[in-house]
Amino acid sequence: MLKNIPKNLSPELVKVLLEMGHGDEIVIADGNYPAASHAKRLVRCDGLGVPELLKSILELLPLDTYQEYAIGLMAVAPGDDTVPVIWETYQTIIEEAATENDKIEMIERQAFYEKGKQAYAIVATGEEQIYANILLKKGVVN
Repeated sequence: MLKNIPKNLSPELVKVLLEMGHGDEIVIADGNYPAASHAKRLVRCDGLGVPELLKSILELLPLDTYQEYAIGLMAVAPGDDTVPVIWETYQTIIEEAATENDKIEMIERQAFYEKGKQAYAIVATGEEQIYANILLKKGVVN
């Protein structure tokens, strides 16, 4: 065992976070996201929700400061009247984490899927809320 690694981060997920380099992206996906068919590397966290994983990942992962946005959310599709209340939870988690770059980009749904296909890894969760997908771009440790 190691100290100070959040208990909900599996050894596989910690390994992926360590392997990622500056500018690499990771998607933390809700349960509806086509993670298995889109992932270069798939990490299963089916019993967990996105907020709890986001909080733990931000304890370890520096966010990119060389780009305007280090965080991306899947935008609500045109004509869909869904209001993703989970985004408020993300904002709180990001603020509490005092991340290096807290700017959030809204990414059109299909563009988000394309970014997911190019991401270093996708974390598949059991999150039931829709539009709960979040993309993080890794920064550097100073």
